[in-house]
Amino acid sequence: MRPLLFLDVDGPLNPFQAKPSKRPDGYLTYRIWTSVPTPMPGRRKPLRVWLKPSHGEELLALPYELVWATTWTHEANQKIGPELGLPVLPVVSWPEQRRSADGLHWKTREIVE
Repeated sequence: MRPLLFLDVDGPLNPFQAKPSKRPDGYLTYRIWTSVPTPMPGRRKPLRVWLKPSHGEELLALPYELVWATTWTHEANQKIGPELGLPVLPVVSWPEQRRSADGLHWKTREIVE
């Protein structure tokens, strides 16, 4: 079995904190209707997501077993993976999000456990 590589969407694949007026080079803009990462009551437009299609091929070339570790959960397979050319990947099931008193990101603790 190959080592696991846990993939997050927002940040590593979707540079969502980049300036809205400055899409990074090589990225395409997608408008995605989603119920995650967090439900947004009253939201009347899809999320703006920037993805770089070549990331899919690059990820598949790595010597790892890819696993979604994102709050997009199964929607990553439905809405992100196809845009990157990724097959359906296993998904980490998260408990409800919670803050950690010791400063460790809540996802880290869940993955390690």
